[in-house]
Amino acid sequence: MGQYITTHEFYHVYTDEPHATRRKEILKKYPEIKQLMGHDWYMSIQVIISVFIQIILAIYLKESSWFKLICFAYIIGGTINHTLSLALHELTHNLAFGHSRPIYNRLLGFFANLPLGIPASITFKKYHLDHHRFQGDIIYDTDIPTRLEVFLFSSRFGKLIFLILMPFLYSFRPIFILPKPLHLLELINLIIAFVFDSFMFYVFGIKTLLYFLLSTTLGLSLHPISGHFIAEHYVFKEGYETYSYYGPLNAITYNVGYHNEHHDFPYIPGRNLPKVRKIASEYYDNLPCYTSWIKVLYDFVMNDNVGPWARVTRPTKIGRIQVSSQQEYEQQLQNSVNQSHKQQ
Repeated sequence: MGQYITTHEFYHVYTDEPHATRRKEILKKYPEIKQLMGHDWYMSIQVIISVFIQIILAIYLKESSWFKLICFAYIIGGTINHTLSLALHELTHNLAFGHSRPIYNRLLGFFANLPLGIPASITFKKYHLDHHRFQGDIIYDTDIPTRLEVFLFSSRFGKLIFLILMPFLYSFRPIFILPKPLHLLELINLIIAFVFDSFMFYVFGIKTLLYFLLSTTLGLSLHPISGHFIAEHYVFKEGYETYSYYGPLNAITYNVGYHNEHHDFPYIPGRNLPKVRKIASEYYDNLPCYTSWIKVLYDFVMNDNVGPWARVTRPTKIGRIQVSSQQEYEQQLQNSVNQSHKQQ
């Protein structure tokens, strides 16, 4: 059970991701879907309520027992903080106030970030948009596990640890494998988070801050909602690289489960994604899907044909040149630099 399994490979393909093609077909057949695009300011109400619930609970638990603190952090705080992280996902696409008001989306993102305990709003945006532009790209899609993760977490026990460590792997993987310059808004996000955390710690004590951090860590770890991390793109049926979830937890997670629909139409707010499926049902009803995120987590651990390697990958292209590794990518860049120097 604990043996390392090192023979697994990603599902390497040389075709483009399927969403752009399907988007064109659907819009040609159902142009009315364009009316679903836009924004949904109502989501800000859920965000505001969630943030205040977390602050109230953190203050309430400031002198509680450790057992009570951990239970609240997992059951209530973990659920709320995970939904707030998914609100950040919506805000990354400017789906609260629209593309004409990006600053409003960023400000709501800063606010939604407060109970998470760590700055995440802007950094997530910086990498997540690449996931849409370069789905499956072995360099730019940092949602894909590294080969080190595949080596370490391919046994059943390893996959369980993979799920437990998900908040750390998901957060730090992009920074290490594809570092990007620090953005001014990231610095602002960091300052706001630090000031808020310091205030809560100074006024109400260490347990209030720990409640936020535990809620984030436990909520994004082995938690029912965390099933979406696996359900979205891990290959359970060969030939399909994106999967939707049509279960009850969509009601509190901004319909993040409608993942095929979201990748097909990333500018449609989560509230309208079920309408996409209803209008263009023939495009979605025959795709493999899930109705339980808990079952997805269980199957991920117990199914020996699925693991961190079960992702579709495609080679990176620089102009017309395909590269298949970070080293080749860097070499191509260096060759370009050397060539330009010779021409000067």
